[in-house]
Amino acid sequence: MSLKAIKIIVAAEEAARLAELEAQRKTQQDLDEIESAGKEAIAATLKRAETEVVHLFRLTDQKATDEAIDLASKTANRQAAQRARAERLLETAAQLVFERIVKN
Repeated sequence: MSLKAIKIIVAAEEAARLAELEAQRKTQQDLDEIESAGKEAIAATLKRAETEVVHLFRLTDQKATDEAIDLASKTANRQAAQRARAERLLETAAQLVFERIVKN
């Protein structure tokens, strides 16, 4: 083999080696970019989820507060109605006791 042919083969091998290194570098760069984009997407999704959870907690707290207020109001109304009924019954009972005492 001539010296010129050897130089051409060595140059071709070196070019192939450099092309392979460049392809590996480009592949790694692409992988790094994909990984970075994936991490950013995950972070954005987590942030949206956290925001939604906070919002849902606020809605749940507000609903619980509203229901507690409604229940307290209904309980107070029932208590007032029972108290009025008890006072009427007490008055009736007092009248019956008074009538029995007076008649006897």
